[in-house]
Amino acid sequence: MSDQDFSIDTVEHASSTPDVELPWDELGLKADEYERIVAILGRRPTAAELAMYSVMWSEHCSYKSSKVHLRQFGEKVTEEMKTDLMVGIGENAGVTDLGDGWAVTFKIESHNHPSYVEPYQGAATGVGGIVRDIISMGARPVAVMDALRFGEIDHPDTRRVLPGVVAGVGGYGNSLGLPNIGGEVEFDACYQANPLVNALAVGVMRHEDLRLANASGVGNRVVLFGARTGGDGIGGASVLASEAFDDSKPSKRPSVQVGDPFSEKVLIECCLELFGGELVEGIQDLGAAGISCATSELASNGEGGMHVELTDVLLRDPTLTPGEILMSESQERMMAVVTPENVEAFERTLAKWGVEYSWLGEVTDTGRLVIDWNGETIVDVDPRTVAHDGPVYERPYERPDWLDAVQADSFAATDAGQNLPRTAEQLGTAVAELVTNPNLADPSWITDQYDRFVGGNTALSQPDDSGVVRVDESTGLGVGLSVDATPRHAYLDPYTGAQLALAQAYRNVATSGAIPKAVSDCLNFGSPEDPPIMWQFAEAVRGLADGCRELGIPVTGGNVSLYNQTGGNAIHPTPVVGVLGAFDDVGRRTPSGFERWADGQAIYLLGETAAELDGSEYARLHGHLGGRPPQVDLEREKTLGAVLINASRDGMVDAAHDLSEGGLAAALVEMSLRFGVGSRVNLDALCERDGLDPATALFSESAGRALVALPRSEEVRFKDMITARGLPALRLGVVDAESGELEVAGDFEGGSFILGLDELREIWSAVIPANVEG
Repeated sequence: MSDQDFSIDTVEHASSTPDVELPWDELGLKADEYERIVAILGRRPTAAELAMYSVMWSEHCSYKSSKVHLRQFGEKVTEEMKTDLMVGIGENAGVTDLGDGWAVTFKIESHNHPSYVEPYQGAATGVGGIVRDIISMGARPVAVMDALRFGEIDHPDTRRVLPGVVAGVGGYGNSLGLPNIGGEVEFDACYQANPLVNALAVGVMRHEDLRLANASGVGNRVVLFGARTGGDGIGGASVLASEAFDDSKPSKRPSVQVGDPFSEKVLIECCLELFGGELVEGIQDLGAAGISCATSELASNGEGGMHVELTDVLLRDPTLTPGEILMSESQERMMAVVTPENVEAFERTLAKWGVEYSWLGEVTDTGRLVIDWNGETIVDVDPRTVAHDGPVYERPYERPDWLDAVQADSFAATDAGQNLPRTAEQLGTAVAELVTNPNLADPSWITDQYDRFVGGNTALSQPDDSGVVRVDESTGLGVGLSVDATPRHAYLDPYTGAQLALAQAYRNVATSGAIPKAVSDCLNFGSPEDPPIMWQFAEAVRGLADGCRELGIPVTGGNVSLYNQTGGNAIHPTPVVGVLGAFDDVGRRTPSGFERWADGQAIYLLGETAAELDGSEYARLHGHLGGRPPQVDLEREKTLGAVLINASRDGMVDAAHDLSEGGLAAALVEMSLRFGVGSRVNLDALCERDGLDPATALFSESAGRALVALPRSEEVRFKDMITARGLPALRLGVVDAESGELEVAGDFEGGSFILGLDELREIWSAVIPANVEG
């Protein structure tokens, strides 16, 4: 069809021209999907209907390859897990009760493919989109986080992508006045040409302010407000994220959305005033799939009917066709349902904030979504067939035939594994090399571009294990958040790898003193059409669902990002897990570093260490990925978490840090560098108890472990608590505030090695800027 045909293709015209060819394949639909649309409608679709179905049935919007597995998150939830759950999976974001009439909503989503095509705008609009999900629940956004993954740090394309992504995340979040309180960054060749940009936002509200996305109340008005609709982002994330990059398919590289954070800031305040005045009955942000999504989801979730006049949409580009208007993913837009009685007050509020709006139509009881163009009907569909009843694929999956060989290839059998450092000099050199690994190096080149304290409610942020934000000034009520993933371990075993990511995020929240309450996940994988990749996905979801059930915290929402591969090369399975925890009083939070005033405090290692170097950062340092990941004991994680939370609440510990990437060595370095305070530890008791050599004791990444520092006056009480709970613990050493050194002693040649903190900081902080800035 010609461009002109798109603007005149009415339902009447479609009914009378059944043989007209539509470009369904260019819009990402499969032949059988197009045939199904024809069967649903009983005729060929109009061009506008085809546009709606194509974006709403895309992988990014419909989860058509993942739904059958994601159901486990609901099926494996116990009644006890629902105790504090106010809104679960299915809405824009999950909502958890914090107590005292407060609720918190949070969610993490991906903007991977757009961020590779246009790093700054891709990342910026990723932040903007997740923030609007929070607004649409009726909450005030209070913080953001990000989980970033790039290719090799010294690769030219990483130098292209990383600065733009970081500037986009920081530029948008800073302009909104939202602190970026934490996250993670990883560099690995598997992410070359497939960077991952996962953004999390958290918001708070009173219980009575909760809003849901539905169009209820026949005769209520439908309004689109915020920025005008433009040609940017037509088919954006919805199509771009639904197939692997392929240079032979330019249609998979549509224009990336362009964000305006200052418009979004005004939109936030405007929405909050609308909520406060109870002027909207339902609200939906416009992100992926734009007006197609907002109209079909609002109608489907409400009375089931809506009538819209599309020509009333305010445009930045008057040449856009109806299909393009429906598909556009222009940013900073919201759609709401307003009663006739509130129309005047609604308009006054938007005029006050200088926000443009257009009344598009009304809620009906027809069960149909009808969209007109210049008075002629161009869309007449059952909204459920667009928004909720799209294709569901039970993709074939099978365990990769290469996995047995990979799991048999243990690091212990390699030359590096057979010749671990054994002398003091060798061990000291190995620790120094480890912290120059870009995945363990100082991330401040990135995090310093983010405002971590704007708003005045940040209690902890990077480089602490968790970000902590105060919710209520009068009581100190607050939340702690962490996002984590273990892609190398998930590559070795996706079931266990997903649980390790969950356990790590759970543990990080507990080290701060917060009680873990809820999970949001962002599941990043390769093509679902590849059975081994689909097996990785299925196993990771199963592992995460089982893990959440055992830990007793529900998944409240999240995102699936598939087709993260280029030229047949898929990323490692990367299930990113965000855990939210609750504080009665953020004044009792525990930082992750040794304090200068804490000279002489005892350092304890909680948990046991096994010879688990497979998939570790130490193995990565030697170019090896094989074997089996560390074992997971979620009951032990719960016990450890309870100890950390109670010790923080009762004022027993003054510093706590989880052990994960880089093991004990990395934790000691990070705790010492946090405030520039040294420490002295001895490995003998640990090596003897757990049957380890010194290198394994330092670099093993066994789960279920943490380091804490506490006053000597608290040691008896602390030991009584861990003994009562049956948690293994060892006193490793003491905080040494005056030395400016990290000293590690043990039964090895040389007796001990000493690393000066100034020298460590110099090499640790130079890694990322030296590579990124060239």
